[in-house]
Amino acid sequence: MKIFLVAGTEDGRKLAEFLMNHGNFVTASVVSEYGKKILSQHEGITVSEKKLDADEFTKLLRGNFDVLVDASHPYAVNVSQNAIDACRRAEIPYIRFERAEVEVDDENIFKVDSYESAAVKAAELGKNIFITTGSRNLKKFLTSPALKNCNLTVRILPTAEVLAECESCGLTPKQIIAMQGPFSVELNVETFKHCRAEVIVTKNSGKVGGADTKLDAAKILNLPVVIINRPKIFYPNVAVNFNEVLNFVNSSAIQKKET
Repeated sequence: MKIFLVAGTEDGRKLAEFLMNHGNFVTASVVSEYGKKILSQHEGITVSEKKLDADEFTKLLRGNFDVLVDASHPYAVNVSQNAIDACRRAEIPYIRFERAEVEVDDENIFKVDSYESAAVKAAELGKNIFITTGSRNLKKFLTSPALKNCNLTVRILPTAEVLAECESCGLTPKQIIAMQGPFSVELNVETFKHCRAEVIVTKNSGKVGGADTKLDAAKILNLPVVIINRPKIFYPNVAVNFNEVLNFVNSSAIQKKET
């Protein structure tokens, strides 16, 4: 089967290799130079780094691919929606690989539905805010009136692209921790202590995204955590592990032969 795989995460890259090793032709789409570099190390996986609008996406899929596997980040709403729409228009099956969330049940954890709400809630809980939500939505925190008098520290990937984005947002070197995860509980504890964090802001990106160790570290230090909930999207088909994705691909192959 010819698979177009939206691979914006570590598990997405592993899934691309898994599907290739099971006899499929995989083209993996990435949006970062880092993702391209990692995937390019695997012979047999074609890497696509072109950003596509809805029409281009549909044209790319139609007649060229048999199925689309969406393994983008759990919070990449637009990417998933575009993929769903393009599959519908190109008339090929779509399946979402959704990594499991970390169970959250603590009175010191506050759930919100947006970055803007996270900024407001964080400001209510403390002045020194430690943000671990990635770089793409930093402006929403930096321009939030609620955080005007707060001290912000962000932890981001140590790539030139991301650092440039931080600089363009007006962040100073003192406010930036550029490190590659995953991070242990112990390292998170020491980092939070070093930055004198009073509030942690994060997303429920699952264990692959390090959500569990952040929460454990915050609990040790008795720090409040603001968690941005995953966006609610209707996925036509969902898999929670690699074998379920493979079964869907194989089933799609059988249906294609029958038609």
